[in-house]
Amino acid sequence: MVVYTYSEARQNFASVLDKAVQEGEVRVKRKDGQVFVIRLVAPDDSPLNVEGIDLGLTAEEILEFIQEGRRP
Repeated sequence: MVVYTYSEARQNFASVLDKAVQEGEVRVKRKDGQVFVIRLVAPDDSPLNVEGIDLGLTAEEILEFIQEGRRP
């Protein structure tokens, strides 16, 4: 885990954020001893939230394909 001083973090903020992505988190320490954690927050999007594609099929065609797949 990487620990930066406040001054280092302020001067190289983009690098600090890149390091947080690589390492998982970084810590920033103030002169008074307070320590802060910077880490990447995972997006709230569902992995099932995907864009659909138009195959040009009608609902009837899709139902026919499903029925064919269920036949013994």
